[in-house]
Amino acid sequence: MMTAAQLMQSTGCNHATSDKWLSPLSEAMQRYYIFTSRRKAAFLAQIAHESARMTTVEENLNYSAEGLLATFSKYFTIKQAQLMARNEPAIGNRVYANRMGNGDESSGDGYKYRGRGLIQITGHDNYVACGVALNLPLVTNPEILTTPNAAALSAAWFFHSHGCNELADADNFAAITKKINGGLNGQAERLAFFAHAEAAFV
Repeated sequence: MMTAAQLMQSTGCNHATSDKWLSPLSEAMQRYYIFTSRRKAAFLAQIAHESARMTTVEENLNYSAEGLLATFSKYFTIKQAQLMARNEPAIGNRVYANRMGNGDESSGDGYKYRGRGLIQITGHDNYVACGVALNLPLVTNPEILTTPNAAALSAAWFFHSHGCNELADADNFAAITKKINGGLNGQAERLAFFAHAEAAFV
C-alpha cells in the first residue's frame, strides 16, 4: 500500500489533497497492477502533471486569444481566436470536433467529452472504452469521471490498458508520456515529479 507521505512527496500535493486521494488511488493502482516501485513512480509522476498536483480532474479550456493561437494554432485564425477566447464550450467543440469518435463542431461532443479524470480521458471513443472497463455510464454521464473513485480508476485503467506498466518496467518514461499526451508536452515537469516519486518509493 501507499502512504500519505509517499503520495505527497510524489505529486507535490498537500495533506488535505492527500487525504482525499490516498484511498481511491491505492485501490485503483492495486486493481491495475501498478504495484512495483517503478510503476508507482511513473504513474504518480504522470498524474501529478496531468492533474496539476492532484488539484483538478477536468480540462481547463479557458484560453485567451494568445493562448489559443499558441496551443491550437491549426484550429483558429487570429480573428477566430479573438472571437472565441474564454468561451470554453466553443473552444472544446472546435478543437475536438471529428476526432476520437466525436461528432462535428455543432454536435457538442468536443466539450462534452473534454479531458476528465486524473489522466484526462478525452473523446467519445475513450469515454466508451473506459466506461465499459469500469462498468460506468460515462457516455451519458461524463461528469462521473470527476469523482475521486472514477477519476483514480480511469487513470489506472488507461495506464494499464495502454501498456504503460510494461514501459515503466523497461524504464521508458518518454514512451509513457507519449501514450498519455500524444507528444512530450510538459516532459520536464513530468521528469521532476518522477524523480520525487522514485525517491519516495526507494
